[in-house]
Amino acid sequence: MRVKQHLLSEFTCKAILRLLMLVSIVFSGMQSDGQTKIGNRINLEQLFQSPPPAASPWVFWYWNQAAVSMQGITADLESMKEMGIGGAYLMFIKAAANPPLMEPAAVQLSPAWWQMVNHAMAEAKRLNIKIGIHLSDGFALAGGPWITPELSMQKLVWTKTYSKGSTLLNVDLQQPETNEGYYKDIAVFAYPSPEGAGISTQKIKPLITSSRSDSAVQLLTDPANKKNFASNDSCWIQYEFQQPFTCRSIIIKSVTNYQSNRLLVEVSDDGVYFKTHTRLEPSRHSWQDWDANYTHSIAPVTAKFFRFVFDKKGSEPGAEDLDAAKWKPALKVAGIELSGESAINQYEGKNGSVWRISKRTTKGEIADKNCVRLNKLIDITGYLKDGKLSWKAPPGNWTIIRMGHTSTGYKNATGGGGKGLECDKFNPLAIRLQFDSWFGEIYKRVGKETADSILKVFHIDSWECGSQNW
Repeated sequence: MRVKQHLLSEFTCKAILRLLMLVSIVFSGMQSDGQTKIGNRINLEQLFQSPPPAASPWVFWYWNQAAVSMQGITADLESMKEMGIGGAYLMFIKAAANPPLMEPAAVQLSPAWWQMVNHAMAEAKRLNIKIGIHLSDGFALAGGPWITPELSMQKLVWTKTYSKGSTLLNVDLQQPETNEGYYKDIAVFAYPSPEGAGISTQKIKPLITSSRSDSAVQLLTDPANKKNFASNDSCWIQYEFQQPFTCRSIIIKSVTNYQSNRLLVEVSDDGVYFKTHTRLEPSRHSWQDWDANYTHSIAPVTAKFFRFVFDKKGSEPGAEDLDAAKWKPALKVAGIELSGESAINQYEGKNGSVWRISKRTTKGEIADKNCVRLNKLIDITGYLKDGKLSWKAPPGNWTIIRMGHTSTGYKNATGGGGKGLECDKFNPLAIRLQFDSWFGEIYKRVGKETADSILKVFHIDSWECGSQNW
């Protein structure tokens, strides 16, 4: 009990100190006068009874689904004034419903909508309520119909081609993933193929069985599969090969599923006696974690049978980045690919394809001989023309990577008439276009005098547009 009291006392003291620091910060920024100052002391009681305008609360003000009227705008703002609200973050959410919730619908960027915006600013000025405008239509994040695919958020994409050397290659290199009809080449590289390159369950198909009856298990080696093998209870999935298979990395295809990335990996030579090889380790990640697969680097192992065991036991308590692990630990997986090729552990987070934090790759997982040395990497970009590579490859086996960039395809999904591709966050021209086309256009249409007195906040609410790495 004394320990608990001590901890409580310590916690209380820290809380009081933080509160005093906060009060000192707040009041240090306030304009003081004779009424709020007694000598060099601030009259906290009077400030509390009559807070200055800087301390007035603000609210989120949503115009939902184009259902807004001048009378409603005035009523909202007058109610805010009556309740002592100092400002409103104005956001326009979604397109008009079908049928519209109100007639006529004030669809974003339409003449009717501009009338509503101008009326709102005029009424806010009359009532002395400040306004904040979001960076784009909706509340996430920064896009619009003026953003073209080349000015949208970009990501690195690539394809691999495996070839034998000592010959003149004349091959069409597969174009990498292309979104929104936009793709641009960056470079073409070649390097000596490491051990196991190009060998995976995409080509060598195992016999797949499970302790649980689910037809989706047969689709786990299909790269195009989107149907989940799912289970709420302990189970296993088994891959049986005709010949021993050497595995150096495992690619999990799932949508933010914690359990699929903590499977126990067992191996066997006869399908009867299994031994534990490793357990997959989940990354830490954001809630928006569906833009890339999960590549797990493992110590090389050769076996005829691979078994992936799901068991809730030992699951970490749930958190935002562990999906529903806290209240319903369940397995959902759409793909389990075994690869003979080494890979940096969970490289998808390390190259910025998606936001993840994972452990480093060890030498036990990738031996030096399977690492590609920079002085062995050859830039053959100049030999690619219109997607066709013409190159005299040196002796040996070669891996050729065609690398480029394309749009991520993300849009400001919560917008309506102003919805479009998210602007490229690394491109000043795209950012300026986004600012000028939305916030800047509102500022211009409202008029400088009104905007300078009322439009006081440039607001960014929520990042919900994935990642970009180019």
